[in-house]
Amino acid sequence: MRTRFISAGLLVLFVLMRPSDVTLARTRQTENVVLVTLDGARWQEVFTGLDDSLACETMVAYDVAHDPIFRDFVAPTPDERRQKLMPFLWGTLITDHGFAVGDRTAHSAVSVTNHLWFSYPGYAEILTGQSHDDVITSNEPIRNPFPSVLQFLVRKLGLPPSQVATFASWGVISSIVESVPGSTTVNAGPQRAQGDSPELDLLNTMQQEARTSWDHTRHDAYTFRFALDYLKRHHPRVLSIAFDETDDWAHDNRYDQVLSTLHRTDGYLKTLWDALQGDPQYRDRTTLIVTTDHGRGRTAADWQQHGRDVPGSNEIWIAIASPDTTRRGVWQNSPDLFQNQIAETMAAVLGLSYRGEHPAAGAAIDLGASRPALDVPSTRRRQTTN
Repeated sequence: MRTRFISAGLLVLFVLMRPSDVTLARTRQTENVVLVTLDGARWQEVFTGLDDSLACETMVAYDVAHDPIFRDFVAPTPDERRQKLMPFLWGTLITDHGFAVGDRTAHSAVSVTNHLWFSYPGYAEILTGQSHDDVITSNEPIRNPFPSVLQFLVRKLGLPPSQVATFASWGVISSIVESVPGSTTVNAGPQRAQGDSPELDLLNTMQQEARTSWDHTRHDAYTFRFALDYLKRHHPRVLSIAFDETDDWAHDNRYDQVLSTLHRTDGYLKTLWDALQGDPQYRDRTTLIVTTDHGRGRTAADWQQHGRDVPGSNEIWIAIASPDTTRRGVWQNSPDLFQNQIAETMAAVLGLSYRGEHPAAGAAIDLGASRPALDVPSTRRRQTTN
């Protein structure tokens, strides 16, 4: 009798669930999430590659006919230029594993919802699913008063702080990602990485010796190597990597360095993806989200800047590679998407609803039809800080 009662209860539960909920519960493969941000990286370069007008305008002191930027990244069409600039993103990640949205030439738009259009509000919107323009008004390293989706995932998944980790080049990120210090693991700015290995010791020494000219910021190379080391040693369920140099070089009016940084970061994405696919905890069980905190100006006169007075600064992009998404490539004629949808998307791919506790957050991005469920047992490793 008791067995019949329980079975009847389960039947009622499945009837009440939406068909999409039942499908997701049956087929969802994601067990881990990795978020990567490229600070202030314009959608124009990501989707169309080198912009001739910006290159010529900002490198007038160079012999453009022989400049390596033109030799390495120039091509006849936007598709060829983006392939040269970010070959892994376009040759493997988007083509084989997911989609990118934000190419406004393909009627595909992603925008921020905050009205400030610079870094702290952008990162806070990504991580809280909301804009708080009345509270978050500057890039000062003031503790974010609003809990982030990272804290939500620690609590809902019952994880220790070590299993949700952020590595960031910009030191202010440590104030943004958690409302209560120590809720997650954070390493940001010129902070030493924790660990006992000759490689980490060397990287810690080098990042102090090779300082940048930008406040509270270290080179992206150290951020990436620290994050990769942590991934391999601790196997976090959730990892966030926040790169910064695309924004710093743009403010310095160095379009050549912005392009070089995008190309180098594409290499980081390949190394990261290879590490994920080479580990049974992550292989075919990880959703990777790549995005930016804000856009920037559209012309040679204002591309270096961003903010609410610079048109185009609200225009961003998102790329998603996941075992639970349709392979759309460039998502043409997409619905308008927004930065505030990323937090709920991170929770949704793990079978959770951040929005259930934070109803003002944006809805999850529609990832499309899932692949068939894999008949493979979980091989989750044991659990073990701009």
